[in-house]
Amino acid sequence: MITCKCEVCTSNNSKDCRLRSSVLISHSGKNIVVDTGPDFRAQMLNNKVEHLNAVVYTHEHKDHIAGLDDVRAYNFSQKQDMPIYATQMVQEALKREFHYVFAAYQYPGIPKVELHTIDKDPFDVQGIEFIPIEVMHYKLPVKAFRVGDFCYITDAKTIAKEEKEKIKGSKVIVVNALRKEEHISHFNLEQALDFIAEMKPERAYLTHISHLMGKHEDVERLLPEGVKIAYDGLTITVD
Repeated sequence: MITCKCEVCTSNNSKDCRLRSSVLISHSGKNIVVDTGPDFRAQMLNNKVEHLNAVVYTHEHKDHIAGLDDVRAYNFSQKQDMPIYATQMVQEALKREFHYVFAAYQYPGIPKVELHTIDKDPFDVQGIEFIPIEVMHYKLPVKAFRVGDFCYITDAKTIAKEEKEKIKGSKVIVVNALRKEEHISHFNLEQALDFIAEMKPERAYLTHISHLMGKHEDVERLLPEGVKIAYDGLTITVD
């Protein structure tokens, strides 16, 4: 057992208890989750998500796909396969990591999924349009998504000019900011704030934050108006 005694891990502020990054998009009675990390089951239980219509993936790293097995609970309650939207590269990773889900012999009780391939073009999920935006996680392409005036960006280090054009005009942007120090594959705090200033949303939230960033209340004092730190259970309403 590993015990951490840093100020974030020992904080009494519930906003410092950060599970892996994910977002649930709810619209017109539909629930769509972006990424199923290792904490997926706990996140769904904590937020009382009783039905789930689809899963959309940003990329194939374990902290974003490891919870796929737990969609089986929704298979059971909803009596249908779970639609999965992912690039070909992510699908290949899912087939490696969860080989039993895709095996010719379907063992009783395994997750049931229905794969849909996404690329650069907008796609429809349960009547909701997702606009994919490519960001670079060092050398790995990652999908960010714009849904209406809401934009969700995780694991970004660089974003090409043409991809930024897809983001401009968003009222709300959620973007990763790993820590204050420079990082090879993530925005740090300064870079995330520079990006937000360039995009000029009405509101912005920082996500994919490590404990090295510091405590929630301390970091929020450093942020400009209109920028907040996202926390587990946060609800964002976009007009």
